[in-house]
Amino acid sequence: MLREIWEGRVWAARVLRVVQDDPGQRSFYGGAGWPWKGPASSGGRPIRLPEPGWRLEDRTWTGGRILSFAWPDVAHAVLAFWDAGSDAFTGWYVNLQDPLRPTPVGFDTMDHVLDVLVAPDGSSWSFKDEDEFEDWQRRGLIPGHRAPAIRAEGQRAARRIIEREPPFDRDWPSWRPDPSWEEPPAFPPGWDAVPPAPPA
Repeated sequence: MLREIWEGRVWAARVLRVVQDDPGQRSFYGGAGWPWKGPASSGGRPIRLPEPGWRLEDRTWTGGRILSFAWPDVAHAVLAFWDAGSDAFTGWYVNLQDPLRPTPVGFDTMDHVLDVLVAPDGSSWSFKDEDEFEDWQRRGLIPGHRAPAIRAEGQRAARRIIEREPPFDRDWPSWRPDPSWEEPPAFPPGWDAVPPAPPA
């Protein structure tokens, strides 16, 4: 389970296949059409900002397959995306987030809202969701003093991909999953149990 935790509650949850789990790098695979859970208003409307009465809603991933990379104590993950229809590689997506925290069912994190898009050939990059990032700051959901560090993390991640630093020195666009992975794993028992937050 890869979960986002907001104020002691599961904000989003995805069940993924573990491709690599080494001390220096973790990698996960998610397929097209796989189920996940995301935040919704009390009336069932998908939301991007917490609001009173929000709850989790069952959803289905409508994009293509994803291969993600994360590293210990690193405040971002990098996702490789393929098109759902043509299976063509569509580029890199940097998810700025808390470093992964191991749990009994997988790993927890929390999204930092701002993201980075990198072209398939590494020729360019840009920030994504800047308006939403500003909105979270205005509402006090992300402290404004953290914004420069989050942006700097995104810039570092983009350079790592563009300069083809490991593991991005490999031909990932040609990567294909094991055919047996296409069946989505089931959500395990206790997927929604959130451990107590560590002492401040």
